Amino acid sequence: LSLEEVTTLFHEFGHALNMLQLQTTYNGTGEDIKVDFVELPSQFMENFAVEPAILKTYARHYKTGEVMPDELMAKITNSGHFNQGFATVEYMAASYLDLAWHSLAEVGADLDTESFEKGVMKKIGLIKQIVSRYQSTNFRHAFSGDFYAAGYYSYIWSAVLDADAFKVFKDAGLFDPKVSKSFLDNILSKGGSEDPMTLYKRFRGSEPRIEPLLERRGLLNEE
Repeated sequence: LSLEEVTTLFHEFGHALNMLQLQTTYNGTGEDIKVDFVELPSQFMENFAVEPAILKTYARHYKTGEVMPDELMAKITNSGHFNQGFATVEYMAASYLDLAWHSLAEVGADLDTESFEKGVMKKIGLIKQIVSRYQSTNFRHAFSGDFYAAGYYSYIWSAVLDADAFKVFKDAGLFDPKVSKSFLDNILSKGGSEDPMTLYKRFRGSEPRIEPLLERRGLLNEE
């Protein structure tokens, strides 16, 4: 399996854990989980796929059984920092474009799509070297249905949540029983039965912070 395939396996297993551990009777099934929250379990599990302590348990040479060398693990970690400034801004530009379209009270027949897009990008100060990941005419997330309409931002919001949640595990120990039980009781088993922020604060003890995500992407300025 490639690294991307392994990461996908961990991602989908996170969704499976979420569905298997639900303790709700009627409200709070998978379909009821808000878009702001639905990708937390899956993206959270992706962290384990490339964590050195976890890599040592499964990343072995297919012939010799030798554990992946520390140097290669470090390269995998560092590769996650490559081009993240560009990728993050490119994504955020598309998120702002999505929100701008869905913030319009009405759309007149004379609205010029290209001019509207340029106005949005100018408003957020997007530099000319970077363009939005999507333009309106190929932005399927924004216009193909109501799930991601005005909700494209949720991918990076889920990333904020999963990075902050994983920081709890890193600080306490990846297999800390108390933290694991709290994640099970307050996140995995609750589905959409309560407000997502209420559930998260019950697990974390506070609202999520953006710093763990910036650190993971190599974008945190330590000065």
